[in-house]
Amino acid sequence: MTYTVKDIAAAIEAFAPLALQEGYDNCGIQVGSPTDPVTGILISLDVTEEVVAEAIARGCNMIVAHHPLIFSGLKKITGRTFVERVVRMAIKNDICIYAAHTNLDNVRQGVNAKIAEKLGLVSTHILAPKSNILAKLYTYAPVDAAHQVRDALFAAGAGHISQYSECSFNTTGTGTFRAAPGANPAIGSAGGPREYVEEVKIEVLFQRHQEAALLQALRAAHPYEEVAWEIIPLPNSASEVGSGMVGNFRKPMDEQNALAHIKKHMQTDCIRHTALSGRPVSRVALCGGSGSFLLADAIRAGADIFITADYKYHQFFDAEGKIIIADIGHYESEQYTSEIFEAILKKKFPNFAILLSNLSTNPVKYFC
Repeated sequence: MTYTVKDIAAAIEAFAPLALQEGYDNCGIQVGSPTDPVTGILISLDVTEEVVAEAIARGCNMIVAHHPLIFSGLKKITGRTFVERVVRMAIKNDICIYAAHTNLDNVRQGVNAKIAEKLGLVSTHILAPKSNILAKLYTYAPVDAAHQVRDALFAAGAGHISQYSECSFNTTGTGTFRAAPGANPAIGSAGGPREYVEEVKIEVLFQRHQEAALLQALRAAHPYEEVAWEIIPLPNSASEVGSGMVGNFRKPMDEQNALAHIKKHMQTDCIRHTALSGRPVSRVALCGGSGSFLLADAIRAGADIFITADYKYHQFFDAEGKIIIADIGHYESEQYTSEIFEAILKKKFPNFAILLSNLSTNPVKYFC
């Protein structure tokens, strides 16, 4: 079977929808066409000239990366910068490039869950859930059709609340309508008298980016010619979408052992950290990549240590003895992201060539 770039993108975006990326980001297809056939996929954290060369050598014509190659518009592609050179090299060799960045950071089972898994954390949840991405759909269906309407809404992604799916609230009442001449009513007749119908009011939560698919599914499953529905935006936080993660070690550790545990399991050469306090470390907050913006959330969550990257000198003072900041390095914090892509794609395309890059794209080196 021949798969296209669009097929690969759809599998990743079912896990990490593009709508969940941050406003500054540039996820999705960066080089290539959605209709291009894919012969093999190389997964990497970054896209460099060396990674493109590796894809060519290993027979892959698509690269799936965490970090976008292109963050802003390119006015010229002359080879002046490494980004321009990579784009030229990819186009010349018919290599497609796809990136899933902050959308993969922001989903419950994404980048931060992978770090938590590597560290052996338990009782995890999102550190800073996002708000204003949820909405509620109200619709009305005759009693004998309510089941099929609910099933269609659930299949389209509605009704997920944390670890629960197929959640809805249903109330029964009487609906009325009168079909005008020329209508095609499922109940009663066009031009006939007012009809009284026992109906179920169905309420479901959904993420706003799912709205179009949800309404399409509703109309397809509903027996009525004209479907009544209402959508109400909600300010509630979404427990399954947001930044960072917090959890617990299975057993408290002293600070030195905690740092050694982190160093070992995150395979980092060094950890920059704030002063140790002599208190045991049990609760852990973390954020893959640049996470200094979450420090206040980590402190509010009662974390003993905050693991992230890209801390500047003066930002370390913000700990104020309330928490240990542990900067493990940007590449080091996200190096296991490739395993997420691999799991998604091998599950969807089990008999397809999906390879992990053998290269370290970390631009930071350590002299120890």
